[in-house]
Amino acid sequence: MPPDAPHDLDFETLAIRAGQRRTPEGEHNDPIFATSSFVFKNAAEAAARFVDNAPGNVYSRFTNPTVRVFEDRLAALEGGRFAIATASGMAAIQMVSQSLLRAGDHVVVSANVFGSTVTLFEKLLARFDIETSLVPLTDLSAWRAAMRANTRLLFAETPSNPLCEVADLAALAELAHDGGARLVVDNVCTPALQRSLRLGADVVIYSATKYLDGQGRCVGGALVTDDEEVYDECFSFLRTTGPSLSPFNAWVLLKGLETLSLRMRAHCDNAMRVAAWLRAHDAVGRVHYPGLRDHPGHDLATRQQAGYGGVLSFEVDGGREAAWSIIDRTEMVSITANFGDAKTTITHPATTTHGRLSDAQRRAAGIGEGLIRVAVGLESTRDVERDLARGLDRLAG
Repeated sequence: MPPDAPHDLDFETLAIRAGQRRTPEGEHNDPIFATSSFVFKNAAEAAARFVDNAPGNVYSRFTNPTVRVFEDRLAALEGGRFAIATASGMAAIQMVSQSLLRAGDHVVVSANVFGSTVTLFEKLLARFDIETSLVPLTDLSAWRAAMRANTRLLFAETPSNPLCEVADLAALAELAHDGGARLVVDNVCTPALQRSLRLGADVVIYSATKYLDGQGRCVGGALVTDDEEVYDECFSFLRTTGPSLSPFNAWVLLKGLETLSLRMRAHCDNAMRVAAWLRAHDAVGRVHYPGLRDHPGHDLATRQQAGYGGVLSFEVDGGREAAWSIIDRTEMVSITANFGDAKTTITHPATTTHGRLSDAQRRAAGIGEGLIRVAVGLESTRDVERDLARGLDRLAG
C-alpha cells in the first residue's frame, strides 16, 4: 500500500500495510536499506536534494527508505500526518524539547515521568535557562497553577510508569492551548490502546523499544504530530544533530507493528488476571492497575483507552528488603528494568528506573521502597503467578 493511500483502513490493516513502497524487485516483505548514503544521477540532482528542492534520499542520518516506512506506518496508526523516528525514546524527548523550547521558556511536567526524563528537564535543560515545574499527573488544578506566561510545553506520561496513573488528556490539551502552549504526551500504552492526537495532544512520543517492538530486540523512539511547524523544527534538529534510528532497527520495529494489536490485547488480558491475583494475596498491600475498578483512574482509562495496558505495580510492607526478597526469589520472570516484552519483567523502581532521583523527587512521584513493578508478558499467567508467589508466600507466612 503506497504511503499516500487512504488511511480509512482498520488499525490492524494499517499496522501491516501502511507506508510500504515496493521496489522494482517486487518484494513482499519490507526490505532493509542498509546503506549510509545514496547515489545521484548527476551533480544537479545532488545539489537539488541537499537544499531540499527535490524529493529523494540524501544520507541515512535523515533519509532512509526503511526508516521512512516505519515513520509512515506509525503516523497512520496514531492518526497523524508526520512522524520522525529516533535512536531511542529519550532521543525523541530531547529532540522535541530542544526544537520547540528557547532560553527563558517554562515547561510543566508530570512528576511521575521516567527518571531520565526528569533529569533531562530539570538538569540538562536548566543549563539553557529553561525552567521546569513538576506537578502531580492527575491534579488538573496543580497543572493550572503551574502555568506561566512563558509556559511553552506541557509534558505528560500516561499511563504513568510505574504507578499506572491516568492523565485526562482532553483537559490537559485545553489547558495547554488556552495558555498558548503545546501538549506533549509520552504514550506508554501504544496507539493500539490510546490515540493521543485525537484527544488533543500536539505531539506524541514513543519509546519504540517497548511494545512497538514487543520482544526486547532493539532500541528506538519516535514522535508523531499533525503540526507541520513542529515537524519542520524537529526534522531540522534530526538532520543537524543525528539521533537517527538505524535501518535495521526500523525494520525490526516494522515487524513489531504487524502484531501490535494482537499483542496488546493479550498483554491487557494477562495483566488484568495477574493484578486481580495480586490484590487477593495476603502479602500485597496495594495494586496499581487501571483495569481494577478501585483504581482512581479506572473510569478515565475506560473512556480514553481501548485497554488498560500490560504494566502494573504493587506495594508490600517491609520496604526495600522485602521488595528485593520477592524479586530475588523469582526463577522465571526476568529481573530487568525494560518492559513491553513477550517475557514478563520485574524491577524495583526506587533503585532502578527512578534510582537517580532524589528522595524528595521519589516521594513526590509516589515511588516507595516497597513498590515493585511487573510488566506482564505473554506467558501463561499461572506460571507468572507461581513465580511471584515464591517470594510473596514467604513474606505472608
